[in-house]
Amino acid sequence: MTQTLDTIIGFLETVHPYDTLPRDELARVAGSFSRREFQSGEEVYHAGEPLKGLYLIKRGSVEVMEPSGQVVSLLGPRNSFGERGLARDGLAVTTARVTEDAVLLLLPVAEYRRLLASVPAFERFFSRGRSHESKTGDLTVQKVGDLMARRPVAVEAGETIRAAAQKMREAKVSSLGVLEAGRFVGIVTTRDMTNKVLAMGLDPATPVGAVMTREPITLRPDALGSDILHIMLERKIGHLPVVEDGQLVGMVTQTDLTRFQAVSSAQLVRDAASAETVEELAGVTARIPRLLVQLVGGNNAHEVVTRLITDIADTVTRRLIAMAEAQLGPAPVPYLWLACGSQGRQEQTGVSDQDNCLMIDDAATEADLEWFRKLARFVSDGLHACGYVYCPGDMMATNPQWCQPMHVWREYFRGWITKPDPMAQMLASVMFDLRPIAGQASLFGDLHRETLEMAAKNSIFVAHMVSNSLKHTPPLGLLRGFATIRSGEYKNHIDLKHNGVVPVVDLGRVYALVGQLEPANTRARLEAAEAAGVISASGARDLIEAYDLIAQTRLENQARLVKSGRKPDNFLAPGDLSDFERSHLRDAFVVVRTMQSAVGQTRGART
Repeated sequence: MTQTLDTIIGFLETVHPYDTLPRDELARVAGSFSRREFQSGEEVYHAGEPLKGLYLIKRGSVEVMEPSGQVVSLLGPRNSFGERGLARDGLAVTTARVTEDAVLLLLPVAEYRRLLASVPAFERFFSRGRSHESKTGDLTVQKVGDLMARRPVAVEAGETIRAAAQKMREAKVSSLGVLEAGRFVGIVTTRDMTNKVLAMGLDPATPVGAVMTREPITLRPDALGSDILHIMLERKIGHLPVVEDGQLVGMVTQTDLTRFQAVSSAQLVRDAASAETVEELAGVTARIPRLLVQLVGGNNAHEVVTRLITDIADTVTRRLIAMAEAQLGPAPVPYLWLACGSQGRQEQTGVSDQDNCLMIDDAATEADLEWFRKLARFVSDGLHACGYVYCPGDMMATNPQWCQPMHVWREYFRGWITKPDPMAQMLASVMFDLRPIAGQASLFGDLHRETLEMAAKNSIFVAHMVSNSLKHTPPLGLLRGFATIRSGEYKNHIDLKHNGVVPVVDLGRVYALVGQLEPANTRARLEAAEAAGVISASGARDLIEAYDLIAQTRLENQARLVKSGRKPDNFLAPGDLSDFERSHLRDAFVVVRTMQSAVGQTRGART
């Protein structure tokens, strides 16, 4: 295998959906790619030209423009483009231009279409990718309810102008809804304060109802973004109250529209990749909750949302590593930074801690290891500052245990498999979700394959992993109810992480172990397990549908929290759902519990 091919394979192992391919198929697909270099400002193709294939960015950045010249996407490493034209008549429907010296990998048209027709993960990813491209970038088709930045700030009509102004200042808003007996009756803006109060010399003790705009134009939450644009442009107004059944439920401003158009996963990746300081990176990640709301509001599948959010974490991590190397000097020996946990599985949501480790070439001396400890501290502290808080279990590269040469890592995995005590099970569960983020990916490739093979052949270890996978159970109560948390801050809530998605994550890991399957992503594992015959087709379909519903509910709940001005978390009050939603969610939990029972009875055999 040539060095170039080996490099392409290592890169594709970190890119979805190529990371779902079996090793032999991945090598074959990698061999069909050609490598192209472009200078900044160079066009890759022009709208209307025949496409040579699907492009994948290995290094650099590319902007994709409509024929009108409007930029619709700003893409960085690991992003593909050209699929819209390939899905039609093979002619480019956009123009692609390099904005930063780039290395692109080109997958020929015939090979792309073969994968699209024969590999379900490709069809799903690229068909949803086209849907995502049209939805998330188009303000006009977004629901008004998904454009509202936060819970509206309101004041009673009898309150004074001074009190209203103070409330605006404290909430940092430019408008207030005005209420009478709790019902919406008008709006007051900073322009009103200038034109009607200061310019006319009104007494600050005047009731705000005297200067408000009574019965302004309003919209319902289910109106479209096009309605906002048309009204604002026609009436020359900058604030639109959102009202439902007489109640003020939101306020949309021109600032919200600007913020929406500025927030996309591609833009956040681009901003993170060009950030010069940790503070700038933290400014990028602070926009992730808004991106979450936008993506969920666009009805994107949960695996698309979590993948896009994880891409940002990956970029932030790589940028921090680059900053560290600029400060510490070049690495003394080859190394690999890996993510585990939700980032490793590409399943990050609006709330994530950090889980990572460092694998170092065996040529490293003790002096070299000190360089890597400094690298780990810089990156981990930077991630924490960006909202990826320190792992409570200390599963981070700053822990000397997880910053080691390759021979130590091999001993770790061998020990966990040959002596599977409870601690070994926990550590193995975390480490089976490893995914390379930066550095020399080939350091991990052989170790991963060796470990899967060794683990799958050890029936005792498999049995322990099966047992470990049953520790998290769905929150099923009696009489078709839910088993909710009994006390504390989240009393009467269910934990959609530990009792929702984690049971499926654990099952997916067991299936991957039994079938020696390489994907780390849970949904990809379930699909690969079905394809390999590890689980039955019907069992796989039921479990995937159940997982989709649970994961989607979790994201929708987080989006609701963000829109209400709160931080996203994993706790849901069943009462917030309709009877229909509660029934289907409970049915999904029943499917998961059934699959847990099946894997527990067979202890790793087929279910």
